[in-house]
Amino acid sequence: MRIHYLRCGTDCPLGGALFDGFSKGLFGLIPCAAQLVETNDGLVLIDTGYGTEDVQHPHPRLSRFFHLLLNIRFRMQDTALSQIKAMGYSARDVRHIVLTHLDFDHAGGIEDFPHARVHVMEAERNAAEKKRRGFIARRRYRPVQWDDVRDWRTYSGSGEPWFGFDSVRSLDGLPPEILMVPLPGHTLGHAGVAVQTGDGWVLNAGDAYFYRRELDADRRRCTPGLRFYQTLMDTDRKRRFENQERLRDLKNDPHANVTIFCSHDERELVAMRRGSTPKQ
Repeated sequence: MRIHYLRCGTDCPLGGALFDGFSKGLFGLIPCAAQLVETNDGLVLIDTGYGTEDVQHPHPRLSRFFHLLLNIRFRMQDTALSQIKAMGYSARDVRHIVLTHLDFDHAGGIEDFPHARVHVMEAERNAAEKKRRGFIARRRYRPVQWDDVRDWRTYSGSGEPWFGFDSVRSLDGLPPEILMVPLPGHTLGHAGVAVQTGDGWVLNAGDAYFYRRELDADRRRCTPGLRFYQTLMDTDRKRRFENQERLRDLKNDPHANVTIFCSHDERELVAMRRGSTPKQ
């Protein structure tokens, strides 16, 4: 399988390095990362970032609160659909969408691929559709982004163990090299997505962490802006930190052949595209 690492939108919050750790100007650079996996049975999209309708009609699809807070940069060429077409494929070629969770910046492009089967944890779909209570929940989950989806597949949080985590294998219609790894905390049904390649495993940890140095071996480090945002958004802080600790142990296990990256770290995304180690 071949994996492409996509930037499906960029958030540019006021604060620069207070968010991303390196920007010299007033505004940070926070990508919305996604993956496109080429399989023998078609394309698999892992998360979608912002979609074409988000770019063309950001309101009321998206919350004005998050639009302003994140200073979202909308560009049509950044949508997953535009990038997939640029590779010579069509929307119909995307057979499956696997979601880490249903936040607005991960699920905005779902309906750009109307023929795709959408996979998500059962707890996440329930939270997004039945438990949208409170200021943050009503604004993070935007059902208009996925209300036309008819082919859902949802999964419980139990499964065969995978490097110390519970995992969900046998995703309906997907090859066994792709699995979901429950990582609740950021949302109730948040999950990572692991892909086995010829060189080992790649784990898309979604929003289980936001900054590469949160997985440092000696101690956790995070920029003030991203620490604030994670605290604002988490639904179970204790479980979020527990899962970060397990991810930290996995990253620093010399016997585990697993590469881990998250959805919103610019240097991690650049490194994954280059096949190198991200700069600190």
